[in-house]
Amino acid sequence: MKLEGRRQSSNVEDRRGMSGGKKVGLGIGGILIAMVLAYFTGGNPLEAGMQAFQEGGGFGSLTGTNAEVTEGQREFTQEEQDLATFSTQILAGTEDVWTQIFKEQGSTYRVPKMVLYTGSVQTACGQGASEMGPFYCSGDQKLYIDLSFFMTMKKQLGADGDFAYAYVIAHEVGHHVEYLTGILDEVHRKMAQLSQTEANKLSVRLELLADFYAGVWAHHDNKRFGSLEDGDIEEAIQCAQVIGDDYLQKKARGYAVPESFNHGTSKQRMKWFKLGLQTGDISKGTTFQCSDAEL
Repeated sequence: MKLEGRRQSSNVEDRRGMSGGKKVGLGIGGILIAMVLAYFTGGNPLEAGMQAFQEGGGFGSLTGTNAEVTEGQREFTQEEQDLATFSTQILAGTEDVWTQIFKEQGSTYRVPKMVLYTGSVQTACGQGASEMGPFYCSGDQKLYIDLSFFMTMKKQLGADGDFAYAYVIAHEVGHHVEYLTGILDEVHRKMAQLSQTEANKLSVRLELLADFYAGVWAHHDNKRFGSLEDGDIEEAIQCAQVIGDDYLQKKARGYAVPESFNHGTSKQRMKWFKLGLQTGDISKGTTFQCSDAEL
């Protein structure tokens, strides 16, 4: 991605190197990432997945002066600093795009904060952990990211590249958009009244909508800044593929259990991200209006 000269968001809390404080918000892989991590480290993927589900899993200072820096931070490598700077630039891009989209809809976009942390973190939704992947908490309207997740994506999931990382951040911001429009709370209320299998179906639609919103952001960010380079779209598509429920379950245990899907298949995630990217039209985000077959 072309990010030279792009501003960094000031809506950042850098808690890296601090000790965290059970339920957390929606994550971009959450439960299934925990299963894959367990698989690659010799653990039991099913037990790891169950533990993550029971806990409610979902996915120095920054360069410059924009981040809110806290005490007790350790020294960071240049790679860590570069990822931190990159993340704040992507967050700034989402602020610019969604502020304009909401304005065009006659509404006001309330920006979320991004919390950078290591290991574990206390949130308004409970305690989060890096094993759950990045996640969004509607209780405090913040997205939480342990930057080591990007290394996990690269080494254990085969998803690499700056636009793939940007997609992860934009997906979590997509959950914030869902919160602001009332969809997130409405769906969570419905999920609480359903069986796990039926609740999973609604969760899939939420996740696919966040994927779609990530694509909408990328469409407008590129239109505004010319940010996309050759290979960027392929990076994001590859990322969407390897975080599909079917892909992760097959990789972890050799087969998939469709009724347990809560984020969507690889095909579905790629489809909705690409639709947002191609159209940039939020009215096309019909994951809750279309049939199961159309997902």
